[in-house]
Amino acid sequence: MVMHSFEKVSSQEAMRLLSHSVTEAEKINKHIAIAVCGPEGELVSFLRMDLASPAASKIAMNKAYTAARDRKSTKAMGEFMQKENRPAAFWGDVGITGFGGGVPIMSGKNVIGGIGISGLSEEEDERIAHAAIRAVYKNPA
Repeated sequence: MVMHSFEKVSSQEAMRLLSHSVTEAEKINKHIAIAVCGPEGELVSFLRMDLASPAASKIAMNKAYTAARDRKSTKAMGEFMQKENRPAAFWGDVGITGFGGGVPIMSGKNVIGGIGISGLSEEEDERIAHAAIRAVYKNPA
């Protein structure tokens, strides 16, 4: 029998990702929702800042899920959807999104999770996701 093991975002790392994301949002006096998933797309941690839109909650979760499951940023996924004229429904998975702001979390060449930020522009959501990953993992995201 062959056993497989894999790395995934720990709950402590997820909490630090949330904390760094909140700090980034507070620097610009904005409110966001943050979701962190493991590599299978299962939620590890979530936070919606007090004044963030309730709609941002589900969008952040979908961004983290998509980044983890599809192993690429949701910005890249959205660009692919537009280029190939494939709506999100093409995948048969209601969690898939092409809104920017979801980023896979890497350990070497392996995806160990995904982070999704929602509540601001797609560019600002993605910037905060990358900043949180850099802060926690001390590597470029």
